[in-house]
Amino acid sequence: MSENTFTPPRERLDAIRARRDIVSATLAAGAGADDFVALSRELSELDPVVAAIDAFEGAQKNLDEITALLDDPATDAEMRALAEEELPQARKAVDEAAHALKLMLLPKDEADEKSAILEIRAGTGGDEAALFAGDLFRMYSRYADLKGWSVEILSQSEGTVGGYKEIIAQVKGRGVFARLKFESGVHRVQRVPETEASGRIHTSAATVAVLPEAGEVDFALDENDLRIDTMRAGGAGGQHVNKTESAVRITHLPTGIVVVVQDERSQHRNRAKAMALLRSRLYDAERQRKDAERAADRRAQVGSGDRSERIRTYNFPQGRVTDHRIGLTLYKLDEVMMGTALDEVIDALVTEHQAAQLAAQEG
Repeated sequence: MSENTFTPPRERLDAIRARRDIVSATLAAGAGADDFVALSRELSELDPVVAAIDAFEGAQKNLDEITALLDDPATDAEMRALAEEELPQARKAVDEAAHALKLMLLPKDEADEKSAILEIRAGTGGDEAALFAGDLFRMYSRYADLKGWSVEILSQSEGTVGGYKEIIAQVKGRGVFARLKFESGVHRVQRVPETEASGRIHTSAATVAVLPEAGEVDFALDENDLRIDTMRAGGAGGQHVNKTESAVRITHLPTGIVVVVQDERSQHRNRAKAMALLRSRLYDAERQRKDAERAADRRAQVGSGDRSERIRTYNFPQGRVTDHRIGLTLYKLDEVMMGTALDEVIDALVTEHQAAQLAAQEG
């Protein structure tokens, strides 16, 4: 027998295989237009899980055969020596395949495949905080470009010397939320501001919130719960801004949540953006409520999800980025700010999150 102790329920593995076969057969038979996209997406999620099951079972079968040879008194000396030589590698292959399958079988966050709403707000530090908020937005925009995602600004309020007091954007693409969800929290910057004549290092902060984008199927809005006001847009835009009531403010009466969008000249476009933003905020609030009820799940998260938590420091004089939740320090500040090394931070956060999930599941 194998020494591996990982024994996933046979019925669960069989059910995953059966579902993959049904989805594959339905697509091959010609699924309707309404079902094709959803089934194709489901198949793309099931295929790697089935591949991991096959790899685990294949590795386990190979190890069992080698063990059986060693346990059999009739095995000749030459075959026994070969089996003993192959045994360590076979055990390693089972361990690696078991770990990969465990990760595949972890509970999935239903929002992971979604696009996201990215909200960045200047915190303590005045003008320097607004400039840093602008730097963070550029970092995420460049990262999105590298991933092939699109970024559309929903709302922005510029700082007096540049950057943003607040900027809200829609980041569209598959799996955006899975990659960005651990970015929520307080980001701190340590550097010498351009306006600082004495060369003293200042500490400023900006708050990042990443919400899963919610469609109508995720969160239905009752029109009776909404108060919709139109007004003249403020800020840059010339005479048009002053004369046209294109800005839209929507208040969700049951919760008091208010969103304002005024970036578009079209009132219709601003209203659509405002509705999308409101729906995502309400969907996120519901997710946070459910997370708060699941204490075990919260212990399996990187950080608490509290957006007042200081999660990362960007130290410019030392070229250093430190993520405080996992104790990770990279001396790649420029690459992180360009988006090219941000995956190194995100991958480490995802790995830590998965390890915590596995520990909670096994404990």
